[in-house]
Amino acid sequence: MEMVIMNLITNSGEAKSAAMEAIGYAKTFKFEEAHAAIEASAASLSKAHKSQTALIQSEASGDKVELSMLLIHAQDHLMNAMTAKDLASEIVDLYQVIYNMTRK
Repeated sequence: MEMVIMNLITNSGEAKSAAMEAIGYAKTFKFEEAHAAIEASAASLSKAHKSQTALIQSEASGDKVELSMLLIHAQDHLMNAMTAKDLASEIVDLYQVIYNMTRK
């Protein structure tokens, strides 16, 4: 169980880092790199979600998942990473609009 939780934390952290990296690329108008970082964030989120799904399925099958601070921490990381990725996508899009407007 601890390994599943640690995978959740690790992949969520990677997803958030990639999202923040995307914003950094957008600031310097490197949109190809920004979009690649968003895709990397999404891929890490997918892995994290699989870990979360494993925990949910385990509990649904009758195996009680013990509530721990580590599990709460993992869920917090996942929710923050999801929010960061969504906001980063919007920020990259906004930078792209601004860039396109200034080039006209």
